[in-house]
Amino acid sequence: MSQRSCLSIILAAGEGTRMKSAVPKVLHTIAGLPMVAHVVKAAEAAGSGDVALVIGHGADDMRKAALKFAPKAEAFVQEKRLGTAHAVLAARAAISKGYDDILVMFGDTPLIDPEALAAARLKLAEGTAVVVVGFRTENPSGYGRLIEKAGKLVAIREEKDCSDEEKKITFCNGGLMAVAGRHALKLLDQVGSKNAKGEHYLTDIVEIAAAQGLDVVATEASFENALGINNRAELAQAEGIWQARRRQEAMLSGVTLVAPETVFFSHDTEIGADTIVEPNVWFGPGVKIATGAKIHAFSHIEGATIASNCDVGPFARLRPGADLRNKAKVGNFCEVKQAIVEEGAKVNHLTYIGDARIGAGANIGAGTITCNYDGYSKFFTDIGEGAFIGSNSSLVAPVSIGKDGYIASGSVITESVPDDALAFGRARQRTLPGKGKELRERFASAAAARKKG
Repeated sequence: MSQRSCLSIILAAGEGTRMKSAVPKVLHTIAGLPMVAHVVKAAEAAGSGDVALVIGHGADDMRKAALKFAPKAEAFVQEKRLGTAHAVLAARAAISKGYDDILVMFGDTPLIDPEALAAARLKLAEGTAVVVVGFRTENPSGYGRLIEKAGKLVAIREEKDCSDEEKKITFCNGGLMAVAGRHALKLLDQVGSKNAKGEHYLTDIVEIAAAQGLDVVATEASFENALGINNRAELAQAEGIWQARRRQEAMLSGVTLVAPETVFFSHDTEIGADTIVEPNVWFGPGVKIATGAKIHAFSHIEGATIASNCDVGPFARLRPGADLRNKAKVGNFCEVKQAIVEEGAKVNHLTYIGDARIGAGANIGAGTITCNYDGYSKFFTDIGEGAFIGSNSSLVAPVSIGKDGYIASGSVITESVPDDALAFGRARQRTLPGKGKELRERFASAAAARKKG
C-alpha cells in the first residue's frame, strides 16, 4: 500500500458562527495548532502525499494559515454551500489527477487517528470501492446509521429517515470516507439533490456504489475519531482528550508527570525520558527537553530548549529563545528570554535574563536584571564563565562581564568588566546618627497637621 498514491480532501468551509467568533471554525486551536492542521497531520501520517483544502468562509485567512501548516496543500473554494458531495467536487481538478486513493475528511474533527485512515486505505488496496469509517455508541441518537447486509455496507441512513428497527443500530457514521480514485468522480457526479434541503450528500455514494455492484464496507474506529467541533464547549472537550492522549504517551515513554491532569503540552512538545514534571506546568509551542531534566511546579515554558539534567522552576518562565545547556538551573520567579544559559550556570531566583549569554558555571544573584531594551532597540549582555553577579544588580546592555568577574551586590553596571575584576556600581553609603528619629518626628507632625486640617 505504501506505493499507492493518495489525495486527502479536507472539507474546511465551516463558519465560526456557533463558535461565536469571527475566526473560521477550523482555525481554532487544539494544543496550539489549528484543528484543521491536526487533520492534515493525520492524513500525512497515513501516507497521503497530497492535500486539497476545500474552503469557503474566511478563504483568505484559511489560505494564509494553510501556508504555515500545509505549505504544499492546494486550496479550492466552495462558492455555494450545496452539501458535502458538492464540496468534494470543488476539488475536481485535484481528483482528476488519477490518485489511487481519495480520503475525505472534515476540518473540524481534530482527533482523527492516522491508524483509522491507514485501515481505510488498506481496504481500498484490497479492492474495495468505498470505505466508511464508523464508530459504535450506546447512545446513537442524532447520528446517521450504517446499514450493513452480509458484511457489506449498503446505506448510510440519517436518523430522521430510519425505521424503528434501524434506529436500534449502534454502528454510526463517523464522517470519514475513503474512495477508490478510479471510481471517485463517476460516483460523485451521480449524487443528486433529492432531499428537503436540495443538497448533494456525500453519503449517497454508498447506495450508488452498492447498486452498481461495487464493494462498499465500513471499518470501525473510536468515537473520538469522529468528534466534530461546533462550539467552545466541544473545543474544550477535544483539548481535554488530546491532552490526555499526550500525557499517556509521555508517561509511557519514560517521563514522570506527578499530577498528569495539571500538565499541558503543545502539539510539538518534545520531552526526553527520565524528565520529571511537577504539577501545573504549561508547555507552549516550540519546547524541546532532553533527558533527565526536572521541571518544577507552576512553570510556563515556550519556544525554549532545555538540555539534559537541567533544573527549572518553580514559578519559572522560559520565553522563546531560552537555551539552557547541560545542568543549568533557572529557579523560582525567574524569566529567561532569547538567552543562552551555559553548562552548570545558575539563575536562581527573582531574576530577568534577556538577550544574553550566561557563561558556564556563572552564578546570577537574586534580583538581577539585564537591562536589554531602551524603548527602541534590544542590546546584548555577555556574562563570562564562572562570573558572580551579586544580588540586586542591573546590567545595562550592551555590556560584558569577563571570565570570573565579580559584581558587587546592588550595582548598576554600565561599562564592561574585564576577566577576574571586581566591579562596584553603587552610591557610597552615608550614615547620619539621629537623623532617623528626626525624620520620623517630622513626618508624624506633618501627618497630624493634615488630619486636623
